[in-house]
Formats: sequence, structure tokens, C-alpha cells
Amino acid sequence: MTDPQDRVRSEIDENQPQLARFLLLRSLWRGAIDGWADPEALEQVAAARRLLDAGADRRDLELLARAVAYEAVFVTVDELDCGADVNVSGVDVGWAVVESGENGTPTGRRLSGLHEDLLTMDPSGRDGADLWR
Repeated sequence: MTDPQDRVRSEIDENQPQLARFLLLRSLWRGAIDGWADPEALEQVAAARRLLDAGADRRDLELLARAVAYEAVFVTVDELDCGADVNVSGVDVGWAVVESGENGTPTGRRLSGLHEDLLTMDPSGRDGADLWR
């Protein structure tokens, strides 16, 4: 669901935490994935510094770091999405991501299917297309 009006309708009519989903996924993009576009980010990783010093293309390293970060975020939110499925973990314990109110108290509204919308939350509007070029 990418249309903002559809998200608002879903929030109101279906009692789905669409704003919380949007904010969480957009925050993951900006911090974990797009954070690698920061001019100083690669210099914080010794292996990347060595590759840059050896003449590696900065843009290629940045794209690599962003693609790896995207995959790590995707696998993480997918695992969070599956957390309540005992059959997936094989253990009779699970987890859930839930929205909380301003005071931190859970509202009881679950944020599910996060992995399904991760690409659509790319702040560039390109649905992650630049990660794989």
C-alpha cells in the first residue's frame, strides 16, 4: 500500500497502525540503509578505508554497503513478522512489534507484514532500484 490516502483510510476504517508502520520503515531506510550515503560512513569501517585507499570506487562501495544493509533490515523485519508463528521458530515462544502511544504504553495494534512494505518506504521514491544497479 503506497498511496497515502489508502494508508489514512486503513488507519481509520480498519484500525491498522499505518502511521507507526510508515515511521518505523522510513526510519530504518534513513538510518540503517541510507546512512551509508553519508560522506564519512565508509571511513568508519577499516575494510572500506583500505579498499578506498587501494582505489576502489566510492560509489560502488556505498551501493554495496546500502544493499547489504537493506538485506539485513529485510531479514530482520521478516523475522519480526514471523515471530508469532510457532511453526517457524519451532519453539512455543514468539514476539510481536506493536504500536505504542506517546507515553510508551502499547496500543495493542500490531505492526505486521513490515517486510512487504520495506521497498516502498525508500525515501527516494525509487523503491530501492538504485541498490541493485
